[in-house]
Amino acid sequence: MSRPAPSPVYTLRGAGAPLNSLHFRCPGGETPLLFSGSAKGAIHIWNLNSRRAERVVEGHSGQSILWLSTLPSGDALISQGRDMQICLWDLKEGRSEAVDSVWTGSVGFCQCSLLETSPSNYLLAFAGQETEEIQITEMPSKKPVCTLMPDTKLGMVMCLQLWKPDSGLGPLLFAGYEDGSMLLWDVTQRIELSRVKAHPEPVMCLTFDPRLRRGVSGSCEKKLSSWMVDSQNNIQLQDSVVLVNPGVSQLRIRDDGRLLASAGWDHRVRVFGWKKLRPLAVLQYHTDMVLSVAFSDHQDPRQRLLAAGSKDQRISLWSIYNETADKALQGSTD
Repeated sequence: MSRPAPSPVYTLRGAGAPLNSLHFRCPGGETPLLFSGSAKGAIHIWNLNSRRAERVVEGHSGQSILWLSTLPSGDALISQGRDMQICLWDLKEGRSEAVDSVWTGSVGFCQCSLLETSPSNYLLAFAGQETEEIQITEMPSKKPVCTLMPDTKLGMVMCLQLWKPDSGLGPLLFAGYEDGSMLLWDVTQRIELSRVKAHPEPVMCLTFDPRLRRGVSGSCEKKLSSWMVDSQNNIQLQDSVVLVNPGVSQLRIRDDGRLLASAGWDHRVRVFGWKKLRPLAVLQYHTDMVLSVAFSDHQDPRQRLLAAGSKDQRISLWSIYNETADKALQGSTD
């Protein structure tokens, strides 16, 4: 008989609004943290040892938080809100101050993407004021790098991911659009390298594994679309995975390249083996849409967690398919 699905190891309550974004920071020797962004503009900084909110940062004029990330230095937090602002926060010595901001002009829900280019510099990609416009800015100088606009009407930009190939090419950018198209852009040359029709509906989310040059995208349909980038930087559609219910809010690949997690509109988190997209587990806890998922970056694999944030205002944390997981549950992720 198959074993029942696991339960969360614990849950976090008190956000008081739907959880649109999650981001872990679990460096060795320091307190492991989980950042959550809510639909009421609150950023909760959860201490994973005490399982309580260490601090709450109020920002973005009470508008929904769309995206969160921390800089490699660990002392700066970046947040994106529906107030058309991307804010940089200083977290040193318990401070919670917005020290800088970038205005996007975007009215959509497209989440930013960040790419470190040196220890002190990074690129920030975000949807711009025009429907199909993507802006790339160098930070922290806020120097504009380029504006990317397709030569045909594709509708609103829905999702983005920057990445740097090993081939020596400059930064590249994946972008999913409202008409279901996915484009690969060369940021340095400001040109479109490849385009595919990945979905019949808007591309709601995507994630990419640079090591395998392989990615996956989701939509409001009952399917995940898998694709790869060949040596000529052309996107090649591969297999698809049919889901039980339609709608995917977010997709995340674990750092070790073994697992893929999806946040479902059907209140469930689904876990797949990343190599062959084999379904491994369906995690059921939430009573409303799951809006966000994130894998922790613990240095010790045995401590790794999967977090899910939901419209039901709760965060669930799961310990699955790591070195402490039940052997019967682990199985093969090949």
